[in-house]
Amino acid sequence: MDNLVLMDHDDFSTVTEYGVQVIRDQKSLQKFYSKINMTRKPGLPVPIIDFSKDMLILVCLGEQHGSVEPVLSKLPQTESGFSIAVQLIGKEQVENNVVQSVHYPFYLYKMPIIDQSIDFQNIEN
Repeated sequence: MDNLVLMDHDDFSTVTEYGVQVIRDQKSLQKFYSKINMTRKPGLPVPIIDFSKDMLILVCLGEQHGSVEPVLSKLPQTESGFSIAVQLIGKEQVENNVVQSVHYPFYLYKMPIIDQSIDFQNIEN
């Protein structure tokens, strides 16, 4: 997607379920970082965002046993709103018999404000 910038990423969050959401204000961003920083000392720094120009898309992948990465793409725009497809792409493993750790990654993307509603569609591989 054009104008989509990865602001933050970490493999360990406290979010155990898959979810995608839009963050449009500093209070919501602070709430998310408070949740993921509960078990960290020191915690991850909260990104500084100008919410008068930009909004955030938060992708929490839930429990993962391998290495995956979300790929976001814009779907054709409709009258009712804006759609974004979220596809999880697995990274190649060197050996198939390697024991993989469990992690709970999140990805935080910045993009210009869109006044329309945003719908997320999960694309299965």
